[in-house]
Amino acid sequence: MSRRQRGFTLLEVLLAVILLGLLIAGAYGGIRASAHAMRAGEAAIDRTDRLRTAQEFLRRQLSHILPLQFARDDSTGTVHVFDGNARTLRFVAPMPGYLSRGGPYVQTLELAPGKDGLQLRFRDVMLNGYDPSRVRDDPANDVVLLDHIADGRFEFRALDVDGNLTDWSSDWRDPGITPLMIRIELTMRSGAQMPWPTLDVPLMLNVGAVRAPLPMMIRAGGAQ
Repeated sequence: MSRRQRGFTLLEVLLAVILLGLLIAGAYGGIRASAHAMRAGEAAIDRTDRLRTAQEFLRRQLSHILPLQFARDDSTGTVHVFDGNARTLRFVAPMPGYLSRGGPYVQTLELAPGKDGLQLRFRDVMLNGYDPSRVRDDPANDVVLLDHIADGRFEFRALDVDGNLTDWSSDWRDPGITPLMIRIELTMRSGAQMPWPTLDVPLMLNVGAVRAPLPMMIRAGGAQ
């Protein structure tokens, strides 16, 4: 007896190949979506950690500002203890132990143009031997604390001659004293996907934050 052997038709083979391709494409799409979600989650965690680290570092450095002279204008006799405007801060403060070689440092914070928006940059130089006429601001020596910034400004509060707290202002006119509080206000770009909480930092050592008016000093001296 002869037995008829029956195989697959070409149409059946094509249907099987198409179904297998659809299954492989679906599996690949799921794996790719999972990998993309994982990378996006890791990037979000990294951005959040970077923002938190930058805020903790800034809070520590600004709160430890010291009323120490780092420059002097010989033409006017003006002593520079703190320089500040909407885009730049310069002050003296100690560095964290793991970054310090001993002694206070002249530190600069700056909002400067970067590749994708503004960058919050930091640089430091030891106060011992600091000569502002010889120091050149080299971006290569800057540390970028934060980038992807759309806009930002530094603001300050102090005490007026009557001992009352002033309003926030980005115009610091007296380099001979330190402010009472410093605010860093940043607006992040839409692609950054991380809001910046307003950072208000009170100075721990603010003996230089107020200068008593001359009549008050005279009366205090006369009373003694």
